[in-house]
Amino acid sequence: MKAAIAVSILSILFSACNVSDSGTSRYLAAYGPTPQQERAPTDPGAALPDDMSYWAGDGKKGEALIRINRKQQKAYFYKGSELVGVSRISTGDEGHATRPGRFKVTQKSRDHRSSLYGVFKEKGTDRVVNDDVDTSKDKVPPGCYYVGAPMWNFLRFDGGIGMHTGYLPGYSASHGCVRMPDKMARKFFDNAKIGTPVIVE
Repeated sequence: MKAAIAVSILSILFSACNVSDSGTSRYLAAYGPTPQQERAPTDPGAALPDDMSYWAGDGKKGEALIRINRKQQKAYFYKGSELVGVSRISTGDEGHATRPGRFKVTQKSRDHRSSLYGVFKEKGTDRVVNDDVDTSKDKVPPGCYYVGAPMWNFLRFDGGIGMHTGYLPGYSASHGCVRMPDKMARKFFDNAKIGTPVIVE
């Protein structure tokens, strides 16, 4: 009798959560450990081999400035008048464009997570049941909970928009943020400060 009740409860939870075997969320796939954990010597933020990003700014002095070129899908970091870093990026897609303009870094958050985009997971198993959640439209199903998309090394510069570690498919694909390879996101984060100018072209 108890076994039958337990099976019934589980079947209700599975149907309510619409559990799938789709595997890891596309939001989470680009991320390795949290910034507090030791990272492997790979670049978890890049879907394509990153053969063009570089950093030569350690030890250099001068006021920081970040320039984001949407057409080139590259971000440039300057110290004074010297270009010290270039990163491959992925900006907003057609429905979520990264708007051009002159901005400033208004927040730095090493372990940032999105309050708007993410996944629903099943309680008890942590299995992803919806990997494309928009909390402005989607409600948490019974038996599930919300996990915000990780945005490690987040540099906010335009409302909810910022630069952060993320998945780079080789084209504009974000919800407006500027995704970067993890190694470059960490360099930009470590060398920018609140008030650093950000120019989006």
